[in-house]
Amino acid sequence: MKIYTKSGDAGETGLFGGGRVAKDDVRVDAYGEVDELNATLGLVRSFEGPTDVDALLHRLQDQLFTVGAVLATPEGTKASAHIPELRAEWAEDMERAIDGFEAELAPMTHFILPGGTQAASALHLARTVCRRAERRTVPLLREGKIPRAVVVYLNRLSDLLFVLARVVNHRASVEDVKWIPAKPSKSSDAPL
Repeated sequence: MKIYTKSGDAGETGLFGGGRVAKDDVRVDAYGEVDELNATLGLVRSFEGPTDVDALLHRLQDQLFTVGAVLATPEGTKASAHIPELRAEWAEDMERAIDGFEAELAPMTHFILPGGTQAASALHLARTVCRRAERRTVPLLREGKIPRAVVVYLNRLSDLLFVLARVVNHRASVEDVKWIPAKPSKSSDAPL
């Protein structure tokens, strides 16, 4: 099977279950963001962090493939009966993981800037990609085209990724990068 089909050369793509839409359709945009998030988690895993975090990220990648399939498949099509179900307990599992990981961490006293170890920095990047994916799914939710569980999943995942970034830094004995607001200058033309 060839990787290129040339069927998208006019700016359209096929949805799973049939039908063609523009490549900038809100549904395609949403599952494209989820695909980017999944790739970003693959990048995080390449930094070889803690094994329990890696195993969790692998599981999340599998789940994100399901999220992408749900987004790529309009409800009511024959294909929708053949894609895995997005499970509500996945969000609950993430909540338990967040609680467990937070028990390792000191309470936050500052806002945190993305940074620290390479893996933590990549987790912060994944968190921002996740938030963008979430924003792209909201219009589909509002129009009744996707289940609410998609948005809940992405919302919880972004929280988990933030906590994982902190945990990875903590376990590497690297402090989170604290945001310390600059004091206002006395002169309006002071250099940045």
